[in-house]
Amino acid sequence: MILMAVILLSTVGAFAQHRSYYRRYAHYRKPASTFTLKPVIGLNVASLTNVGADSRVGMALGLEGEVSTNRNIGISFGAIYSAQGAKWNNDGFSSVTKLDYINVPVLANFYVAPGFALKVGLQPGFLVDDHGTSANSVDLSIPIGISYQYDDFVIDGRYNWGITNVYDSPQNDSPRNSVFQFTVGYKFHL
Repeated sequence: MILMAVILLSTVGAFAQHRSYYRRYAHYRKPASTFTLKPVIGLNVASLTNVGADSRVGMALGLEGEVSTNRNIGISFGAIYSAQGAKWNNDGFSSVTKLDYINVPVLANFYVAPGFALKVGLQPGFLVDDHGTSANSVDLSIPIGISYQYDDFVIDGRYNWGITNVYDSPQNDSPRNSVFQFTVGYKFHL
């Protein structure tokens, strides 16, 4: 009787550890096609290129979805409010350029190891408030990043390399967005 109780208790413990391990790395053993939604919040360290500006720290807040086609590749898309722009400090005078966008990243996610994904894609951004600076209404950038997932929590870091001019300018050195974005999120499996 005691032997049966020991066997039963050890079996239950083994199955509990087995489920915990696979839940933690569920993204790596997922079925052929899955869909997740991930609310994200974080911060941007943004600047404008070619104008000698300093970085402006702003907020990032939004929602991303991902369709996984197999265990190693997924396509994600989203809508993220992004506070961007730059700061200037000249001769004791400081100013801030505030540019608020709704960015729509479309990324290919390559799962290279359990928990790790490399990301690259294209991101149109739609200006929602330029605070009177007459910036162009659409921005295009190339996001490149890496993420780590533990259970369903995701830490994401990416660089958004602006490829269109922020302002119409006859010079070739018109400023472009340059944004480092760091977010945390939680994946909901649907």
